[in-house]
Amino acid sequence: MILWEHFDKNEIYILVMLVIAYTAFFLFPKRLPRNITLLFLVWGFASSTLFDFTIGGGLLDYYKVNDSNRYELTDLLSYFLFATFGYFFVYFYERFSINKKRFIFYILGWMIVGLFMERLSGWMGVTHYQHGYKLPYSVAVFLVVQTTTGLFYELIKKNMKVQN
Repeated sequence: MILWEHFDKNEIYILVMLVIAYTAFFLFPKRLPRNITLLFLVWGFASSTLFDFTIGGGLLDYYKVNDSNRYELTDLLSYFLFATFGYFFVYFYERFSINKKRFIFYILGWMIVGLFMERLSGWMGVTHYQHGYKLPYSVAVFLVVQTTTGLFYELIKKNMKVQN
């Protein structure tokens, strides 16, 4: 792992976004138990890492992150940024009392947020598509990750009620 190829706007963007995301994380009222908070921070980190190492690298190699295809420190830091997205997905799920009737709209809303953030990340030089990959292809990724996250959280809530 290298520190970075060039310290420029993409590294600054990741650092600023980390500060914003973790400031919000620590300032927002706590709505979730610690174990659920930790679980979905890890979930966000793991799901972003999984997709980065499958479609973003390896045989598919549809995009590179930051300045090169080499692994940089800011690549690792971006996974910690995605960790907060996993947490905030569940945080607002609880905050807005998402139910079966609103689940699809919630997923679609987060997909739009994800597409906006990916577009912004591309503009800031974090994500560089290659081998014919385009932004609309990420719709499938967002739908899979967010639907899985929502269903996983519902399963955990159900199991917590059974144990209580």
